[in-house]
Amino acid sequence: MNYTIRKAVKADAADILRLVKELATYEKAPDAVEVTLEEVEADGFGPNAIYSAFVAIMEPEHDRQSSDRGEIVGMALYYTKYSTWKGKAIYLDDIVVNEKYRRYGIGAKLFEEVVKVGKEIGVRKIDWQVLDWNEAAIQFYKKYNTQFSNEWVNCTLYKEQIDAVK
Repeated sequence: MNYTIRKAVKADAADILRLVKELATYEKAPDAVEVTLEEVEADGFGPNAIYSAFVAIMEPEHDRQSSDRGEIVGMALYYTKYSTWKGKAIYLDDIVVNEKYRRYGIGAKLFEEVVKVGKEIGVRKIDWQVLDWNEAAIQFYKKYNTQFSNEWVNCTLYKEQIDAVK
């Protein structure tokens, strides 16, 4: 199974959104995705891009001279952030690999590309979240000697709560 990992480009936005929706279904929240294709394009590839991504592309099985671009089967979406204690950091929002293509090392290669970016820009940490019931993901991250936190509580304000703040 041959695949390549590359930086995402605007033409990949629909596939990124498709994978986000696949992840939402996997995480038992299929109706939770509110972001639109236009937002994915503008927020990742517009003049004020706030995230970056890598995509995994399966090479077409047929004639390699073909103009087929191959199927995007995975992605890693991340952005830089700042820690008042540690300085420059990366937040890895999602790694998604289409279910059919899991267990081929694609997730590891996507993860390692984000780690490479972290090294290149000199971050002191990379943060992400994993659902406590997602044992496959937890085992995957343990391979990297991940530090799992038991002391931090996730907090969120959604649009409704944000709008209510005066």
